[in-house]
Amino acid sequence: MVEQDSSGPPDDGFQKRTMTENSETGHTPDAAELRTLAEELIRNQTTMTLATCMNGETWAAPVYYVFHEGGFCFLSNPDSRHIREALESGQASAAIHAAGAGWRDIRGMQMSGRIERISGKMEALRTIGAYLGKFPFTREFFAPGLALDIAAFEQRFRVKLYRFRPSLALYLDNRIRFGFREEVSLS
Repeated sequence: MVEQDSSGPPDDGFQKRTMTENSETGHTPDAAELRTLAEELIRNQTTMTLATCMNGETWAAPVYYVFHEGGFCFLSNPDSRHIREALESGQASAAIHAAGAGWRDIRGMQMSGRIERISGKMEALRTIGAYLGKFPFTREFFAPGLALDIAAFEQRFRVKLYRFRPSLALYLDNRIRFGFREEVSLS
């Protein structure tokens, strides 16, 4: 008789018998609870992986983000591959996940949507303000005591502000049960 390794995901037979037993919460969350779980994950993580595809070739790029005004805002070089491909194709996908020591700890977001440039001055200032709030170390990129000069910042670092706006967002959480994944509204 072969013993099953309990360190990895269970096989189908084991999964059917123990899905509820492995659950931390004991029930399936409703839409409001899902949104709360997703918001907590989004708030506590810092890096999102963007994925694009052009001419049958895929690409992935990690970026720091802040969730602001209905999207995941980040700074990137306009000549970077993920920006060029996302803007040209009109589509991108993204993933966020928490660190986990085992399969029971896996939780994250899987999303598809589009990337857009944030270009309005007031919108850019609000976004940079939210970004500085989440990443205080970025204040060192701006001259102390001076007003935020977005244009000078963009020119100095050769970056622009972008927003990934998801059209579909799935929250996954093995703490609830192995393979748990549900659509969640972030708007």
